[in-house]
Amino acid sequence: MDLIKAVEADMRKEPLEPFAIGDTLKVHYRIIEGKTERVQVLEGLCIAQKCAGARRTFTVRKISYGVGVERVFPLHSPKIVKVVRVREGRVRRSKLYYLRGRTGKAAKVTQLIRRKRAAVVPETGTAETATSAAEPDGQAEQ
Repeated sequence: MDLIKAVEADMRKEPLEPFAIGDTLKVHYRIIEGKTERVQVLEGLCIAQKCAGARRTFTVRKISYGVGVERVFPLHSPKIVKVVRVREGRVRRSKLYYLRGRTGKAAKVTQLIRRKRAAVVPETGTAETATSAAEPDGQAEQ
């Protein structure tokens, strides 16, 4: 085994909640100020992910008082307490750097809405939709 891979394997943390580019995240991370230690939360849009393994990083961008703020976090850092996905975004790019030049509604990412699949009824083996389940005896209005 490669020496670098062996060292990186020791530094990896347990997997966090999975997230992707375009998701709105809440990143809880430790801040040490003198002798005190506290957890600070940054809520923003994940605009990039880089590398793999223990060197994996992700970039979070938010707008604070009209100024864009970006922060790069190492995923396996001991200072990251947790990462919570607030909402999923629907994007078609792997890097969202174009959002840096946009403001207001143009800087928004649309929300990904997942539709529920039709439930399969075990007795009949057919898919049951919401309309057929609501109608008595399975007869539709004609």
